[in-house]
Amino acid sequence: MKQAIVVRTDLGMGKGKVAAQAAHASLSAAEAAQQKRPGWYGGWKDGGQAKIVLKVDSEEALRELFRKAKSAGLPAALVEDRGLTQVEPGTTTCLAVGPAPEAEVDAITGKLKLL
Repeated sequence: MKQAIVVRTDLGMGKGKVAAQAAHASLSAAEAAQQKRPGWYGGWKDGGQAKIVLKVDSEEALRELFRKAKSAGLPAALVEDRGLTQVEPGTTTCLAVGPAPEAEVDAITGKLKLL
């Protein structure tokens, strides 16, 4: 079991902002899994909460990954920022896919590069 967190690099967010946005995505997707796929969530939580952080360079790429994850029945969460610091309000900053079986997450995110 693992979770993939995908961050947009085209926004030029600072390290702290990236960390905060990734945390928002991770928690939101984990909560979705806890409600809809409790077995996956429990296995992931008990197994050390494996995460990988990846990158894309556009909102379109992020939204396409989200569509693929949802079509595959995987827990997924997009983060839209409130716009109080580094980006405009409503900017989609990152995505989390999973927790879910590793092979299913990799089918969606496996070709992406590490952040």
